[in-house]
Amino acid sequence: MTTVGRKAAVTAAIMAVGALALTSCSSGGDGGSADGTVEMTLWQNSTTGPGQEFWKDAIAAFEAENENVKITMQSVQNEDMDGKLQTALNAGDPPDVFLQRGGGKMAAMVQAGQLMDLTDLIGDTAKEEISEGSFKAETYQDKVWAMPLAVLPSGFWYSSDLFTQAGISETPTTIEDLEAAVGQLKDAGIAPIALGAKDAWPAAHWFYNFALRECSAETIEATGDSKDFSDECWLKSAEDLADFAESQPFNEGYLTTSAQQGAGSSAGLIANHQAGMELMGAWNPGVIASLTPDEQPLPDLAWFPFPELSGGAGEPGSIMGGVDGYSCSAKAPKECADFLNLLATSEQQEAYYKAFNAPPVNSVAQGAVEEEYLQDVLAAYNKAPFVSQWLDTVLGQNVGNALNVAVVDLLAGKSSPEQMIQSVSDAAKKG
Repeated sequence: MTTVGRKAAVTAAIMAVGALALTSCSSGGDGGSADGTVEMTLWQNSTTGPGQEFWKDAIAAFEAENENVKITMQSVQNEDMDGKLQTALNAGDPPDVFLQRGGGKMAAMVQAGQLMDLTDLIGDTAKEEISEGSFKAETYQDKVWAMPLAVLPSGFWYSSDLFTQAGISETPTTIEDLEAAVGQLKDAGIAPIALGAKDAWPAAHWFYNFALRECSAETIEATGDSKDFSDECWLKSAEDLADFAESQPFNEGYLTTSAQQGAGSSAGLIANHQAGMELMGAWNPGVIASLTPDEQPLPDLAWFPFPELSGGAGEPGSIMGGVDGYSCSAKAPKECADFLNLLATSEQQEAYYKAFNAPPVNSVAQGAVEEEYLQDVLAAYNKAPFVSQWLDTVLGQNVGNALNVAVVDLLAGKSSPEQMIQSVSDAAKKG
């Protein structure tokens, strides 16, 4: 799941304004008015200062080149985005431009006739500077339905200072190594792993990554279509997570800890050196930076991919979490596609990287990335033999949400691995 994507700390004032603004969504139809002005609405999920400025600047740049266009932006808290967006889409009054997670969620929107087909509207610059693989993440039935904007794979964000303090000289490359690192951090009096399970999806990321190691790419892709969890790799993944959780690797109170909201969130624990590491997508550096005492990037932040697991069917080096993009609603004016093409340019993508401290999807803009941890992310992503979108995205909103809740129940001791898989299978049968 997505930043950016799934990402960002919220303020009460922004939420109050957003709640009022969401009552009047899009311009609808072609967005035109009697005086020739084209009005569009944008929903994005950044609520931090730099993220807000990125979108304001991008809108200003587009409006300067298109004097007849007016774009109104709304910031929607990440955890609220999917539900509010689906409600607006179903009501026939969606925003014109909005965050697109992809996968089964995007497929459902396409099937409902809710998205603009961008296939023939993608500009030459975007085609030249954004990889075919990134566009594939936004493709369904051989048509492109979103402009890719960010590369956001999963991995561990950690404090190199705390690792050094605990005597960890090498980052874990196997699950056994990870378990050993957890033990060393505990011995040093450091909470090993921050987890914001209150929001469900961060806990589910653990199951996603174990599944990426246990299940083949073919099985993951097939299950995305069939919603059939009978392959034994799914149960094995749940058992792996249950076994790992027995070592109590997570911060105290992780079941009631949020992911990204405030200093006490899992990202906040990393930002304030209260925990050693966190499994999260590549939007995390920006979130962590917003939660440090000086609201600056964490100086000792580093990254490593999810460790390998012996005996699984997953191909080594595969990565969970791929690309976030932006779609136009089916009712959006044609200028919506022009705005997406602007967002895809190297200039805007470099601004995106600087604002969010996350790797851009544009290959030219990637050359501006300075942080070693983001360079490591891009290197791992670019050589990965298989990149899966977040499993809740792959499975679609209903089954995906059921999976996320089932993982939390497993970690809370409310169910067994068998019961977890059964509950997700039951949700799949209900559609």
